[in-house]
Amino acid sequence: MPKQKTHKGLSKRVKVTASGKVKYKKSFTGHLMSSKSAKRKRALSKSTTMTKALAKTSKIFLCK
Repeated sequence: MPKQKTHKGLSKRVKVTASGKVKYKKSFTGHLMSSKSAKRKRALSKSTTMTKALAKTSKIFLCK
């Protein structure tokens, strides 16, 4: 059976940390930022980790 290929689209968007968590950048930061509050913009600028269920399926696509 051939090896499973890495999903290149996902691998460019996420990073697996040393502890095994999947880290990603939040969405809704591209444009129309003037209508968003400063508090909301600060929160969106920070990266976050995926939930356990999503991380499990993402790791399968990443072949990790």
